[in-house]
Amino acid sequence: MRSLIIIFFLIILTAQSFPQEKLTLEKAIGIALHKNSGYLKSSSQIEGYESSVQAAYGNFLPTLGLNAGWDWSRSEVEGTGTIVINGIPIPRLGTTSTTRSYRGSVYTDWTLFDGLANFATLSQSENNLESAQFTLERVKQDIVFQTMSFYYDIVYTEQLLGVKEDDLKWNEKNLETIRERNRLGAATLADVYQQEVAKGNAELELIRTENQLETAKKDLLFFLGIDVLEEYSFSDSLTLTEEEILNTNLLQDYDNITELVTQALNQRYDYKSAQLNFESSRNGVSIAESGHWPSLTANGSYSLYTDDLSNLNQSKTLGFGLSLNFPLFLGWSVSNRVQLAEVQAKISEVELNDLERDINRQIKTTFINLQAAQKGLLVSENNIEAARENLKIEEEKYTLGSGKLLDVLIVNSRYTTALTDLLNAQFGYIVLSQQLKYHLGVLDYKNYEQQNSTGDK
Repeated sequence: MRSLIIIFFLIILTAQSFPQEKLTLEKAIGIALHKNSGYLKSSSQIEGYESSVQAAYGNFLPTLGLNAGWDWSRSEVEGTGTIVINGIPIPRLGTTSTTRSYRGSVYTDWTLFDGLANFATLSQSENNLESAQFTLERVKQDIVFQTMSFYYDIVYTEQLLGVKEDDLKWNEKNLETIRERNRLGAATLADVYQQEVAKGNAELELIRTENQLETAKKDLLFFLGIDVLEEYSFSDSLTLTEEEILNTNLLQDYDNITELVTQALNQRYDYKSAQLNFESSRNGVSIAESGHWPSLTANGSYSLYTDDLSNLNQSKTLGFGLSLNFPLFLGWSVSNRVQLAEVQAKISEVELNDLERDINRQIKTTFINLQAAQKGLLVSENNIEAARENLKIEEEKYTLGSGKLLDVLIVNSRYTTALTDLLNAQFGYIVLSQQLKYHLGVLDYKNYEQQNSTGDK
C-alpha cells in the first residue's frame, strides 16, 4: 500500500514538473508554415519546376558525347590438299590470323531551328515555375487563415465552456435553494424534480462542450502537422489585437466593393498563378504548332581508328554536316497535338475567368457577412444586459412566491443563449475580418515564418 502511495505522488510530482507547453496563435502559425502537409507538397514541387527551366535552357545548347570501341577477331583456315614443289608433294598447312582494332570519337549535335519550339518551351517552363511560386505564396496565406480559424475555434469553445460551467453552477445552487425551500414547505416537490432535470441538462451541455473542445484541439494539431497525442495548453481569452478588431469599424476601411475587387485581382497570388497557367497553355499551342515546321540540325564528329594502341594517329576523321528535316505527312498527329493544346488553352482561360468571378463573389459575400456580423455584435451585447436583468427579476419573483420556477428556468436558458450568441458574434466578426484580408490577398504571413517551430516534439 505504501508503495502505491509513493508511486501516486511521484506521478503527480512528475506531471507538475513537466507542465503542458502553451501554444499561442503566433506559434501555431509558425509551426504550420514549416510542417503543414499542404506547404510541404507545394514547396517540394518548386525544385521540379526549377529543373524544367534548366532543361529548357539546355535545348539551346549543343549536345556532346564520347564513343569508344574495341574489336578483336581470330580467323582459322584448315589446310586442304597438297602442292608439288620440285616434284615433291607437300601438304597444305592451315592459317591462323588475329586482328585488333581500337576506335574513339567525339560527336555533337546542335538544333539550329525546331519551329521555335525551344523558345516556347523555355517560356512555358518559366511561367510554370513562377506560377508554382505564386501558388506556394497563396498556400502560405491559406495556412495562416486556416490556422487562425482552427485556433479561434479553440478559444471560442474555451469561453463557451466557461459559460456552460457557470450555467451548471447556477443550476446546482438553485437546486440546493429549491430543496431547502421544499423542506420548509415553500416549494413543491415538482419544482425539485424540475430543477434536477435542468441541472442534468446543464451537465450534458458541459460534457458536450468539453468533447467539442478536445476535438477542436486535435483538429488544430492535425492541421499543424504535429502529433495529435501530444498535450498543449491554449489561450482562453482574446489578445489585444483581437480586442482591437472588435472595437474597430472595419467597414469604414472597406466601403467600395469595386475597389476591393480591383485590389484583390492585383494582389491575389492564386489569380496571378492562374494568369501564368493560361500563358503556359498558349506556349503549349506554340510547341505543338512547331511540328508543322522544318527542323535544322548541325552535327560534327572527330574520330580516331587504329589497330595498334602505340599508333593512335593511324587514322583520323573530322566531319561536319547539316541535316534538314521537313515533315510532309505524319498521319495528322501534329494536328491532333495542336488541337489538344488549344483545348487546354481554352480550359485555362475558362478557369481564369471562373476564378475572377469567384473572387468577386467571395469579396461581396464576405463584405455582406461582415456587415451582418457587425450589426449582430451590437444586438448581442444589448441582449446580454436585457437577459441578465430579466433573470434577476424572475429570480426575485420566485423567491417572493409570486413567480414560477419554469419562468426562472426559461429566462436563465435565454440568458445562457444570449451569452453564447455574443461569443458567436464576437468570433464570427474576428474570423470574417481575417477572411476578408485573405480574400483580398493581403493576409500577412511573412512575420509568422520567422516563428521557431518548437512545437515539434
